[in-house]
Amino acid sequence: MNRSDAPAFITKDGSEIREIMAPANSAVGRLSLAEAIVFPGEKTRKHYHISVEEIYYFLSGKGLMWQAGEEVEVSAGDAVANPPGTPHFITNIGEKPLVFLCICSPHYTHEDTVLLED
Repeated sequence: MNRSDAPAFITKDGSEIREIMAPANSAVGRLSLAEAIVFPGEKTRKHYHISVEEIYYFLSGKGLMWQAGEEVEVSAGDAVANPPGTPHFITNIGEKPLVFLCICSPHYTHEDTVLLED
């Protein structure tokens, strides 16, 4: 699967993603690999995942990662782990899109995402 063949969609938390590899489009059974984009001045909604653990690997842009009350600035080359049940969101604090890979196990579903704010 090529990234350009993966249609973009908006996740429950508000980020734009493309699932490059997931059970729906590959032989992968439990994982998913997606490219996520948060545009300048935007942020995802505060949320957690019931059973999914995530790794965010940042490719470009500049962001502020909030996780369970802690904030850390992130940029290209940084990685952050989001264990199941851990509240988190990301804010783009730069002038360019914040682009990152999101690796999930088990694979991402809207049903596993619990929003914590309106």
